[in-house]
Amino acid sequence: MKARKKFYTAAITALIIAMTATTEAIESGLNPEFSVTPIQNTKPVPAGDKLPNMTATSAIVIEAKTGHVIYERDANRRMFPASTTKMMTLITALENNALDETVTVGKNAAGAEGSTLWLVEGEKIPLGEMLSGMMMISGNDAAIAIAEHVDGSVSKFAAHMTKRAKEIGAKDTNFTNANGLPDPNHYTTAYDLAIMAAYGYTLNNFEEIVSAKEKTFSWVHDDTHLLRNENQMLWLYKGGNGVKTGYTDAAGRCLISASNRNGVQLIAVVLDSLYMWNDSIELLDYGFSKVENKALIKSDEPIDTLPVISGRKHTMQVKTTNEVVMPIFSDDEKAYKLSYDVPSYLRAPIKKGDTVGKIRVLCDGKEVGETKLIATSDVEQKSFFKMLWNSIKSFF
Repeated sequence: MKARKKFYTAAITALIIAMTATTEAIESGLNPEFSVTPIQNTKPVPAGDKLPNMTATSAIVIEAKTGHVIYERDANRRMFPASTTKMMTLITALENNALDETVTVGKNAAGAEGSTLWLVEGEKIPLGEMLSGMMMISGNDAAIAIAEHVDGSVSKFAAHMTKRAKEIGAKDTNFTNANGLPDPNHYTTAYDLAIMAAYGYTLNNFEEIVSAKEKTFSWVHDDTHLLRNENQMLWLYKGGNGVKTGYTDAAGRCLISASNRNGVQLIAVVLDSLYMWNDSIELLDYGFSKVENKALIKSDEPIDTLPVISGRKHTMQVKTTNEVVMPIFSDDEKAYKLSYDVPSYLRAPIKKGDTVGKIRVLCDGKEVGETKLIATSDVEQKSFFKMLWNSIKSFF
């Protein structure tokens, strides 16, 4: 078993070395039909910052499956989130209500300030459509209507959001409303937003809603009935699939962006950014230069040979069941550890395919995958008289 552990440790290191050789040059994921004007950062940045030209006060890029942080700048600093708040509004609604429920617009929603969908008191709209409108156009009125529909009031819904965010893994977040309008007690961090977004991608309908570029709804008060997403990263960046813009004078320009390329889902967050599109492109480019999906554990891989007690065979080889493909990080060879849950022996009878243990894959201490270990053949149990005779022989 020790030899097998050393083999897998060496394999992970070899994967990382191979990646490092191919990811030194960062190729931009900017779609070729678009361009952005290069900018020069005028803000002071921490010494040794790997992206000194990025203008965001607080920023992070993570890999969603593992939550592994690839880059961060002051990511745990408490910040105003502006309308990126609506991502957690979406998550809370998706977890507690059905998309075909009917939401009735109340007077509080119809009188909302800031960006709106121009909802009218008394309108009845399917929840799924209202969630899409909220995320695409950043409708503060929709956020209020959704909050009142789910929990009866905005204050109760905000408390619900806060509680759920902490359960998901947010460390320093507090919501007082559902839309992100300024409030001294309404805050979060770039890290928390990234973790919430990563969780969102595990939910049904989340990606479909946050990645929609354009949609038409009959209730939209415009001749075209068309809504177009304000998140330009959906057009600008290859694989762009989310999630939310935000702006207030207090928060500055904010953006949670995301991209899925070659099966790798990255999430980038910039808060108080001078040039949020440039910053987000730079973050995602850097992230994709440091990560690549690889097979960490192969299927049908022999792992160990274990002694068998009371069996007609004395040993049994055990092997893995499934392949475990994980994002490998070229700048962190210690991100992964393998935990072996394997018994010291097996007891007959044993059937081929019986689960006898497992290997757990840990990233930054969190379990992110596993493969079961199974028996590779049948082993019959020795008869009572055979075992008795062997005991007598061994005695003499």
